[in-house]
Amino acid sequence: NFYMEPLKSKIESLLFAAGRPLTSAKIANLVGVKQDAVRKILTELQEEYAVRAGGTRLLESEGDWQVGSAPENAEVIGKFLQEELSGELTRPQLETLTIIAYRGPISKQEIEHIRGVNCGLILRNLAMRGLIESEEDKTAKIPRYHITLEFLRHMGLSKIEDLPDFERLHTHQVLIEASQAPGHQTV
Repeated sequence: NFYMEPLKSKIESLLFAAGRPLTSAKIANLVGVKQDAVRKILTELQEEYAVRAGGTRLLESEGDWQVGSAPENAEVIGKFLQEELSGELTRPQLETLTIIAYRGPISKQEIEHIRGVNCGLILRNLAMRGLIESEEDKTAKIPRYHITLEFLRHMGLSKIEDLPDFERLHTHQVLIEASQAPGHQTV
């Protein structure tokens, strides 16, 4: 079916770009088709990934769909992740972590507005290290990132307010203005 091929491509791209599980309802909303059509395509993609027997699979758990690594590659992926998570933080990671520490909870869009670059992979890496986590903002329906107790432990702090100049920088007008992406409200 000619119509289904571009739709399948869009769905696969969404799953790849998301970097987190998506429901078929969310995907249907994003691509503008009925959920049944999305479920059919997801099942087809899952079969294609399995038949191809490459390094990725389309995983489904309780209605959430995500592109993931093939189970037979778990050892090499584990080695890579352990290396990634135990290495030093990069400058972009430190910048992003600093923004979250001083302005959190903050959305990905607000962080990207301040930094001027896409931060998806950085946020994912910081979350995997246990330094940040996200919670869905119930009113805006978007995730907002904040630092974790693990971050505080690594920094030797008992509370976030113990960061140097926290009060001044947390409420600093330049940071507040910079974190206000068009159409978004500051927390």
